[in-house]
Amino acid sequence: MAEKIWIYVLSKELSGSELDQFLQNCKGFTGSWTAHDQPLSASFELYKNRLLIVKVDESAYNASGCSIDKLQRFIQIQEKEFDIQLLNRLLVALEVNDDLMIIHSSKIKELLTSGTINEQTTVFDTAITSSQELKDWKKPLKSTWLSKYSEGISS
Repeated sequence: MAEKIWIYVLSKELSGSELDQFLQNCKGFTGSWTAHDQPLSASFELYKNRLLIVKVDESAYNASGCSIDKLQRFIQIQEKEFDIQLLNRLLVALEVNDDLMIIHSSKIKELLTSGTINEQTTVFDTAITSSQELKDWKKPLKSTWLSKYSEGISS
């Protein structure tokens, strides 16, 4: 069963109590999310406390335009409540020494130049839209759109 997914990068770490409230908010939203008054079979996962993955099993009922708008409004409310960015698509999630590093894409060239990261550094593909794609969502930087920053830098 393939689920439709949306991935959001949390721009900063949440404190323990904020994290608890954030998880509670996500659970409440996915538990009551509807499309045309039909309940959606939705869930979420918070990967390493920084990547929010919202999932909908569309085998019973598809997420419609209106329901996707509800998701976007929910995400915007979370941004305000926790003073974080979730909709900034220029935030990049990297795996460096088994740690998750969240940076703005404009910092990639600087990190490549300094040797903090290289073309083999794992990048999480947050643009995927299906749960089946999660098995391949980790890619070496050289295989992503960020590879343009490594041109002319010797690794």
